[in-house]
Amino acid sequence: MANISSIVKNVRNIMRDEDRGISGDAQRLEQLGWMIFLKILDEKDLELECIREGYTSVIPEQFQWRSWAVDPEGLTGDELLLFIDHPSDGLFAKLKNLNAPHHPQRASLVREVFDGLNNYMKSGFAMRKVINQLNGFDFNNSEDRHIFGTIYESILIELRDAGNKGEYYTPRAITQLMTQMTNPTLGEKVLDPAAGTGGFLSAAIDYIRDSEVKTLDDEAVLQTSIAGWEYKPVAYVLGLTNLILHGLEVPDWHYRDSLKTEYNTIGPKQQVDVILANPPFGAGIAEGVETNFPASFRCRESADLFVILMLQLLKPGGRCAIVLPDGCITGDGYKARIREKLLTDCNLHTIIRLPQSTFHPATVSTNLLFFQKGTPTKEIWYWEHQLPEGQKSYSKTKPIQFEEFTPLIDWWDDREENENAWKVSVDDLKAGFDLDVKNPVIPDDEEILSKGEIIAALRKSQVKIDSILQGLEA
Repeated sequence: MANISSIVKNVRNIMRDEDRGISGDAQRLEQLGWMIFLKILDEKDLELECIREGYTSVIPEQFQWRSWAVDPEGLTGDELLLFIDHPSDGLFAKLKNLNAPHHPQRASLVREVFDGLNNYMKSGFAMRKVINQLNGFDFNNSEDRHIFGTIYESILIELRDAGNKGEYYTPRAITQLMTQMTNPTLGEKVLDPAAGTGGFLSAAIDYIRDSEVKTLDDEAVLQTSIAGWEYKPVAYVLGLTNLILHGLEVPDWHYRDSLKTEYNTIGPKQQVDVILANPPFGAGIAEGVETNFPASFRCRESADLFVILMLQLLKPGGRCAIVLPDGCITGDGYKARIREKLLTDCNLHTIIRLPQSTFHPATVSTNLLFFQKGTPTKEIWYWEHQLPEGQKSYSKTKPIQFEEFTPLIDWWDDREENENAWKVSVDDLKAGFDLDVKNPVIPDDEEILSKGEIIAALRKSQVKIDSILQGLEA
């Protein structure tokens, strides 16, 4: 197996140093997205051609990766760019209008991918170098199928743009924990309506496949049980590729703005058994989207609207695990009304409070909420996750690890209060059903600073540092 980090680093350097068309990590990620998608789709097609008699790819032969990209001395320079960008006969033009009557669903996925993305590279020679690097990946010959997920995760981590692409990646430890504690089973419909790059859905696939899939019939059930919605083009193609990597032949994966779903049209046929999600927060929403929701819950905060949407999408008895920032579990007005509906319609049995650096590079205090629809909440258990001993924060080099949740998992089924766990009666919540309940074990004399106090202290320290530096320079 090639050194994945080296390949990704080489690709980044080629795009940055040798092609004037690429501007920043956002475009680099989009460019890489459609190229990896075509390579992986072709390798999956090769696999299906071997195991399924009569299988034919939906991609026309001349545009299959094996036909134009595999030969390291193949198309390059202006000839390669014309092959990709020709307005009527190029790869993008043909795949945006792809028609494959023998497999219309798979063809539809390809159309959506290429309708939403762009080819930014202006140097055909640099593009050939990138293609040759990508051919260092050999997905079908891996001894361990799970290496696919590791490879893809490496790409997401290496190439995410800290400014706006970090939202596409939820740490694997978090997706694994939320999936395991929600316990989706074979035959249950699992949905992520804010699916990003498919991290929760790939975790659900692995969890169900490892524990319950024993026969081809079981696998067929799993293939139709996983669904995701994503509205951003780059995340859409990365997520689709991720699900194909995880063995879904035709993923139930849709390019759509979930918040445009007509709230009142969601009935039993649209409802699902399990929702796993990290909805965007602080993100802009399309004009007028809030009018899809009941008047008392209308707002412009995406995460709050997603909570109301998910309550409607759950079947009676359905289970949900979501990531929410502190701003969604406190506050008055519509926020209080949303929490009241959550606590009335569902049993919100567990809230896990995470360190502020968990979603590095973002520094937002976040919580994992677990609830089941059908019965009102009487009491809520809280668990405060602690940083590893001696570690002050999570970072790129020291991300959160699944093994850190072992005490939580051991506690989950046989709950008792301890230094990390406490329970609160709904009747004891502050006015407005405020869920921002601090750990009562923290000593009263421990100083907890507000954001304003922290900023003031930092500024005071900076003044002192500047004074010392001026003295040294003098």
